[in-house]
Amino acid sequence: MVQEFEIGQIVNTFGIKGFVKVKPFTDDITNFETLKKVFILNKKQKNEYEIEEVKEHKNMVLIKFKGVDTIEQAELLRNSYIVISRKDTKELEEDRYYIVDLLGLEIFTDEGTLLGHVEDIYNTGSNDIYVVKNDLGKQILLPAISDVIKQIDIKNNKIIVHLIKGLI
Repeated sequence: MVQEFEIGQIVNTFGIKGFVKVKPFTDDITNFETLKKVFILNKKQKNEYEIEEVKEHKNMVLIKFKGVDTIEQAELLRNSYIVISRKDTKELEEDRYYIVDLLGLEIFTDEGTLLGHVEDIYNTGSNDIYVVKNDLGKQILLPAISDVIKQIDIKNNKIIVHLIKGLI
């Protein structure tokens, strides 16, 4: 299992007092409010920052880091990623998973046929879509709904699906 993962990207500065605007990679942006420290990862390095303040603003997160007090300092963080350790994450409810834990899992039909592995997951607004790729490079898009996704078994690296009419 991945021990660190990205929870957002710093996309801009906000105001003149060092706030940054973060595009969250989580469906519950209140998760940011419980964090005390995070890592900021850019092309060159990964540094730990202490969080002073968190605000929500138009489906974005505004964060003020300790020691980042000007717009110029905040600008240096633009396009960086916010990374946390797995130990700093919330316990998820049953049948909820971190995307990073689903990527790479093998997809089998309920009849035992291997369809491929999870290459990507994206959200359509109403539900997630699992992008499944087989060894030949063919992609299948599976909606993450209870009629299709029957079992997720992270320990055994597999997902069991039922192919309803019209999916393939």
